[in-house]
Amino acid sequence: MDRDLRGTPAFELVKEHYRRLYEPMFGRIHAPAEGWPFGPAVPQPSPDGRRFLFEGERIDGLEEDPLTRIVLAEAGEAPTREVTFGPGDDVFPRWSPDGRWISFHSDRSLGGRRQLYLLDAEELAEPRAMPEIPGTLEYHAWARDGRRILIGSAGIGADHSGASGSGTVVVDVELPRWMPEVQSRENRDVEGRRLHLLDVEEGKLARVGGEDLNVWEASWCGPDRAAVVATHSAAETDWYDASLRVIDLETGRDRILLHGDAAFGLPTGSPDGDLIAVVEALCSDRLLVAGDVLLVDPETGDARRVDTLGVDVTHLAWRDATRLFAIGMRGVGIGALEIDATTGTARETWSSSGGWGYWWVPAGSPVGDGDAFVSVVQSHERPPAVGLVDGNDERVIASFEHDGTRYAQEVSGASERLTWEGDDGLEIEGVVITPRGEGPFPLVVNVHGGPEWAWSASFPDAPTSLLVGQGYAMLLPNPRGSTGRGRRFAELVNGDPGGADAQDILRGIDVLVERGIADPARIGVMGLSYGGFMSAWIPVVDQRFAAAVPQSPVTDWYSQHFDSNIAAWDELALRAKIRSPGGPYHERSAVIQADRVRTPMLLIAGLRDRCCPPGQAVEMYRALRECGNVESEVAVYPEEAHGNTNIGAQIDENARILAWFDRFMPARGIRAT
Repeated sequence: MDRDLRGTPAFELVKEHYRRLYEPMFGRIHAPAEGWPFGPAVPQPSPDGRRFLFEGERIDGLEEDPLTRIVLAEAGEAPTREVTFGPGDDVFPRWSPDGRWISFHSDRSLGGRRQLYLLDAEELAEPRAMPEIPGTLEYHAWARDGRRILIGSAGIGADHSGASGSGTVVVDVELPRWMPEVQSRENRDVEGRRLHLLDVEEGKLARVGGEDLNVWEASWCGPDRAAVVATHSAAETDWYDASLRVIDLETGRDRILLHGDAAFGLPTGSPDGDLIAVVEALCSDRLLVAGDVLLVDPETGDARRVDTLGVDVTHLAWRDATRLFAIGMRGVGIGALEIDATTGTARETWSSSGGWGYWWVPAGSPVGDGDAFVSVVQSHERPPAVGLVDGNDERVIASFEHDGTRYAQEVSGASERLTWEGDDGLEIEGVVITPRGEGPFPLVVNVHGGPEWAWSASFPDAPTSLLVGQGYAMLLPNPRGSTGRGRRFAELVNGDPGGADAQDILRGIDVLVERGIADPARIGVMGLSYGGFMSAWIPVVDQRFAAAVPQSPVTDWYSQHFDSNIAAWDELALRAKIRSPGGPYHERSAVIQADRVRTPMLLIAGLRDRCCPPGQAVEMYRALRECGNVESEVAVYPEEAHGNTNIGAQIDENARILAWFDRFMPARGIRAT
């Protein structure tokens, strides 16, 4: 394919698809925002439960980056309204305890550098800038007395996690174009993540914690302590060895409470400071934490593990000193729990077979004294909406149905949960989406990232609705290693990436062929991150695939270890040491076995990706070209990182993907090339 696809049938077809999805709401909020790069967006109820804040996404054109604004919704019938107007992005809204102020982050003064602002919740006039915080803000939390705010910031040049797009914190500062990026042990102050305490009335800012303490996440733990996940190094790869700690806000001294063989996330101190709830999980990416809940005594470090009734928890919030709200993934669905901290037992309050989008994390905020909570709800048939859930009752607070979502519904076919057995009899599940008409269809298998993550039955995104609308069926498998099935299921992939989990995917394809849904001569595979690894690797294992599109892949575990910012992860995933000759570093690298590939392969990467660097895609392309077995191409986007965010880049990427599948496994006789 040419570098410039504009004007080609594939590009114009995809551009029209995006126009129909987004143009009806240009310049307006078209959907709840996902909230990244600093974690999932969580709707926030006011202290009296009558108003709700959430992040809304706005797209102004087909070559623009999406914008985020703070949106206010009333509990009654009043329409939603934007209450911030940029420029730049406005994110992370929070209510002050008395409901007087709305605090949020914005990079309106300097692109890429987020600072704290306060907005009068009644007047909703121009927000007031708070004292400048070093670096850029990632999170903040009000003290219960309403006088202080705990603030977490990242230094300029700090890495984002792979889950939040990788790359680094980028700020529009005036520097010569020849200025290098520098990595060294001496730039820790630039790269670090720090904790601060702001006195709102006096406007005084104080640093919290030791000089060498890197704080990844934090929350209040009573009035004078903070519960944190921290390390003594700021490198992204060191997060995998982080510990749960408590910091005395008066002295700045910290104590380690837990340090184990899994990752910790979402430290959430109880209002009285007597307990810390934290999630312990196997994780491929910082911020993608889904696992077990531990209740930890901040004095002794003693921990109680909660039976979460099959839910891999992704979000926590205290209702009061003894009741903890939790929500997370159970298979391809969602479950919400109330945990009694006095007994350490959980009770399910809600479940749904619907889901969240690819990067969505189930999250919500408790409302009132009962079981109610506010969250984003959706399904394959239903566009995302902000909803107030109370047991079996659900009330929509903010609906985002419009001509764009109605078009998506028209072209996105039908979705169903699919189960099958792996080679060893283990039950595997996923989601299959079929277009209109009679099968068998050409099938595109989309492998999720992680591998500790999972697909759910969510409203189809732009790439999914594009392919299904063009006549492709899609299999979204959750093979062993996925979340939503407990830690033991997730652990099954460690030491064996591309082994039994690849066989799980192949068995799922067999089932769809047997059911007459998939045409065995037209099977394709694609995926991002770990899904990119699998999309490059599974054609080595099995030659049935007619086309493959690895996105931000890992293809060479040796160079991945030394070029990626998360070198610790590949040793955990492979359960091997990089300096041991041979073994999985050699045996599971697709570039080493490129001579076995018979599948035409289009590789896609972002130049700014530090998690799965673009060299991984280029290496595989060159290995395939050297072998001369198959057609191959590589496309590297200069301004993108771990997945494309600019709408223009997305259109170009999906035009290439559609043209690739159409060339080697066409659907319905429609030619996009």
